Amino acid sequence: MTQKLDTLEAALQSALGDSITRLVRDRGEISITVPAARYFDVARTLRDHPALKFEQLIDLCGMDYSQYRDESWEGPRYAVVSHLLSVSLNWRVRLKVFAPDDDLPAVAAVTELWTSANWFEREAFDLYGIVFEGHLDLRRILTDYGFIGHPMRKDFPVSGHVEMRYDEQKKRVIYQPVTIEPREIVPRVVREDQYGGTH
Repeated sequence: MTQKLDTLEAALQSALGDSITRLVRDRGEISITVPAARYFDVARTLRDHPALKFEQLIDLCGMDYSQYRDESWEGPRYAVVSHLLSVSLNWRVRLKVFAPDDDLPAVAAVTELWTSANWFEREAFDLYGIVFEGHLDLRRILTDYGFIGHPMRKDFPVSGHVEMRYDEQKKRVIYQPVTIEPREIVPRVVREDQYGGTH
């Protein structure tokens, strides 16, 4: 396994050079981070270079690094992480790119390279608000068309902003402010000194 990772690391370094800003080997896998400006070109090289041959994108997701591991995070907030597989060479790599602007996170779409990225990119747009430039059909995929916000962002309220219900009088679905009362999640045995009492 170590020799195979050595071979993959050398191939990545040779093909991508200074496009790799960070390379991590951990738990038998390699993760590389690349700048947003070079993301699409790096992805194409990973797919087409004869020493790499990552023919398949098997996963792509968004990430919100604010409060990463319950600590403050220095650097861009939003990232896109892809998992690539080379069937012909039997190896994998994790590709990470950070969106340079936290207010409007955007990176290049890779649907032109791997069609499997289509719904994954739509999901990351829907849940994190990451824009994939060049995506031909970037619209919500999991939340409703009228949904406000991006529910996987760490600052999104657990109860959401609005709820929908069927209105019998209007004979249609309506949106209204959330009516869920915040509930106490600390058990009574912890928050009340005399819980259970002594007789």
